[in-house]
Amino acid sequence: MNKIWIIARMTFREAIRRRIVLTGLVLGILFLIIFSIGFHMIYKAVGQTTAQTGAGDAVNHIAQSEISNFLLLAGLYAVTFLSVAMGALLSADTLAGEISSGTIQTIVTKPLRRSDVVIGKWLGFAELLGLYSLLMSGGTVLSIWIQAGYVPHNLLMGLSLIYLEALLIMTVSLACSSAMPGLATGAVVFGLYGLAFIGGWIEQIGSLLNNQTAVKVGIVTSLLIPTEALWRRAAFEMQSAVTATLNVTPFSAISVPSALMIGYAVVYLGVALAAAVNTFQHRDI
Repeated sequence: MNKIWIIARMTFREAIRRRIVLTGLVLGILFLIIFSIGFHMIYKAVGQTTAQTGAGDAVNHIAQSEISNFLLLAGLYAVTFLSVAMGALLSADTLAGEISSGTIQTIVTKPLRRSDVVIGKWLGFAELLGLYSLLMSGGTVLSIWIQAGYVPHNLLMGLSLIYLEALLIMTVSLACSSAMPGLATGAVVFGLYGLAFIGGWIEQIGSLLNNQTAVKVGIVTSLLIPTEALWRRAAFEMQSAVTATLNVTPFSAISVPSALMIGYAVVYLGVALAAAVNTFQHRDI
């Protein structure tokens, strides 16, 4: 077990030195700055509009709470994509790149099992991805709390599901990296993510129109890769009562993934990690 943690620490330090992490961090900070400014302007405008209409304090409070919830979910939706992209890019070339360059031979020739290498890398990336996700999602929530004093329901559950989605993509990317080149890995992972994205919206629209065929299409894509299902469950956990009742925003969870689907995502992640270990063990390097 100690060998695994050594690989994890090495992976974490190596990943920090890569330009992709620095680029993601800079872009993430820029996003938080722009988001905070945009939220301030919109929140202030909503308060002024409700005041001009002569609405009471209760109506004003509801309006500002709803716009806060909507913008929070919009911000977290962007954060989810950034975290997913970071997860995919971190691990897409880790095994494939080291195999093609021959550097992996300096590791596996030591008294290390190949499974230790894969699991150690996964832990290192998971730690770095967790810090990045916490920075981005936590920064978004903190910005709204400072400016509006608003905190959504089930915040911890929602942010955990967002991290799980990014972790799932990272694991699938690592599994693909153990079997194919980095460029092909990126194409497969983002292709699957795009498929889940489209399937999720088809399911949502199908539920709105009571079209069971469309709903089944969305469920099938969620079984192929349950990333969009994790986001929709996260949005459902954090949406306000008004949004949940009226379904008036793009982030309203009309078709809510069940707890069974969340369990399926966890099992999916475990299977993907096992596939990465098995493929790397049998690959000729």
